[in-house]
Amino acid sequence: MEMDLLLPLSVFTIAASSIFLYEKFEKKMRGIFEGRKLGMREVAFMVFLMGVMVTLVAFMPGYAIQILFVSAYAYMLLVFAYIVLGKWFLAIFPPAIFVATYLLVKNIYVVNIFAAIFSIMVIVYLSPLFPWKITLAFAALLTIMDVIQVFWTGYMIESASKMIGLHLPVALILPTYPSQKLMAIGIGDIFLSGLLSVQTALKYKRKVGLLSAAMISFTLFIFEFLVLNLPLKIAGFPATIIVLLGWFSTVGFFHVKNEKFSQKS
Repeated sequence: MEMDLLLPLSVFTIAASSIFLYEKFEKKMRGIFEGRKLGMREVAFMVFLMGVMVTLVAFMPGYAIQILFVSAYAYMLLVFAYIVLGKWFLAIFPPAIFVATYLLVKNIYVVNIFAAIFSIMVIVYLSPLFPWKITLAFAALLTIMDVIQVFWTGYMIESASKMIGLHLPVALILPTYPSQKLMAIGIGDIFLSGLLSVQTALKYKRKVGLLSAAMISFTLFIFEFLVLNLPLKIAGFPATIIVLLGWFSTVGFFHVKNEKFSQKS
């Protein structure tokens, strides 16, 4: 019997850390965007661009992908570090360390560390832009795009494989137990997990947000257990579906519990 504990635990740790960090830096993040919120059109366009980017990466040469991603990562790391540290001369060090490490070290565990940092950074940075209803719409649209790009076009799998081969921090890739196979989940799926957990914490309190993160991770554990132990041939699967199943189970349970409490009172 094979199972994977590291990947689900890592996803939970990232989502839970994002909840606590967002609470700590919420005022700063909201101040950056001056209270601005995304609308339905903007979210739809954002998901469309993400789908286009996935397709383009499948056809782009490796060096172009590296330049684009490393530049974008370094820039976001610089901005986020400045927001947290408050001084430019200190904020320069994190992106400099990332670029130097990427050029000199080709190690899967180092890549995982930067993938985790990038996921938390994006979750905390972008969460103020998403009101509750827009978060739900974004999750639905992102899942639809993910399903299309995995099952229909296949570009999601092709693009992810290409970027992982270039040692870019676009996924968490961790070994299973006891066979030491490798299982992976993309940072887009981790971002959705964290975004839903943060927004759930904001709407229903922190403990419900943490429960959401835990249920998403548990659902991932169950899915991986089935994949590892049943004769299933799955080249790739839209992890956004797994994320939504875990999240829906939390929110659904919370609503049922509240309705029963309201009826009794």
